Amino acid sequence: MRQGLRTILDLEPGMEVVGEAADGEEAVRRYGELRQAGLGPDIVLMDIQMPLMSGVEATAAILSTYPDARVIMLTTFDYDDYVFESIKAGAAGYVLKDLPAEELAATIRRVAQGEPFIQPSIASKLLIEFGRREKGDRNQPQSAEGRGEGLSARERDVLRLLAQGASNREIAQQLCLAEGTVKNHVSNILSKLQVTNRTQAASKARERKLI
Repeated sequence: MRQGLRTILDLEPGMEVVGEAADGEEAVRRYGELRQAGLGPDIVLMDIQMPLMSGVEATAAILSTYPDARVIMLTTFDYDDYVFESIKAGAAGYVLKDLPAEELAATIRRVAQGEPFIQPSIASKLLIEFGRREKGDRNQPQSAEGRGEGLSARERDVLRLLAQGASNREIAQQLCLAEGTVKNHVSNILSKLQVTNRTQAASKARERKLI
């Protein structure tokens, strides 16, 4: 996909691809290197699901150091929990990976000019979901823990697989993470859900509709 995007963008007048990354950690590191070298970039196209560090986590890491960075998230689905996570992380744009080349180029130009953009098909579902959550919060107040707000997008990924009975090694393989990283995520999940083992975590996740 990266090579395809590079080919498309290199053909666009006024656009130049100055860097690429294979995973979230490399994206954060590479962005910092380019900024320090005075090479921009003006826009970051961030895949929302990547090995080692998710696009949401990478976006938050970049913006914590470079608050003027403009990140456009690329996703396969027109709505999932990552939308809210991306917005909270500070993403300036959110589009589907199958967006036509000319529309992607137009989105890049809009965001580069300081105009946030969410693809209409995503925005409509986002508004519906936002209204549903707001209504649910008013009718039945819950704690942040009860709504699962303390879990990061990556922790939700781990929790989803954990609830399916996957071992740490299997989770690591599916999410392209180190097994030690998965262990840390599981420990954080147990702490945030206030449970003591994986079975309780899976049960509470289903009860709270976190997965």
